[in-house]
Amino acid sequence: MTRWRAEVLLFDFDGTLIDSKVDIATAVNLTLGDLGLPLRSVEEIFGFVGDGIKRLLRLSVGGENPDQYDRALEIFREHYLRHCVNTTQWYPGVWEVLQHYQDRRKVIVTNKSLEYTLAIVEGLQAGHLFQHVEAPRDTTELKPEPVMLERAIEQLGANSENTVMIGDSTNDVRAAQAAGIRACAVGYGYGNRERVMALQPDFYCENPHDLIDLW
Repeated sequence: MTRWRAEVLLFDFDGTLIDSKVDIATAVNLTLGDLGLPLRSVEEIFGFVGDGIKRLLRLSVGGENPDQYDRALEIFREHYLRHCVNTTQWYPGVWEVLQHYQDRRKVIVTNKSLEYTLAIVEGLQAGHLFQHVEAPRDTTELKPEPVMLERAIEQLGANSENTVMIGDSTNDVRAAQAAGIRACAVGYGYGNRERVMALQPDFYCENPHDLIDLW
């Protein structure tokens, strides 16, 4: 029996390709400090990551300070662009995975804003590794909605039958399933492993090295 081959690899970004939590937390707490609001523990901020910057800041600022939210977005942008590659790096083994699949088309599909994503890709000198970067144009497109995955496939003129979405969260698996493509969950990122596995992804990898030669 011929093994299925993925021609297009759609990668989630934070928690799948990169470990960016510390830089995100730094920018959040610098923002809260500028606003005179109580700082958050790093672990608490980590729990807010995954559904886009707007939700992250809304939770960080707190429901009791809604008047500070718009200003927080502006301040955070300055801090995060300044600090987004201070400690952010590939998960161990990810670089090897990207090199191994250099003959396949690779796309970043992320809930992070395009500006921040491109800044990090450039900072990590990785722009040549990806054929496309797909980020939400508004909050209605955030994964688990399939819109960005479908747009990436259309952008490449690819076949959904030969495409796989790789990510650490339920958002990634659900988005892949909604888009009608295969889903590969990874167990080393920010996602909740039990919740992810309950969705029965097509593939599961405990660490990045497991992705090599999978397809």
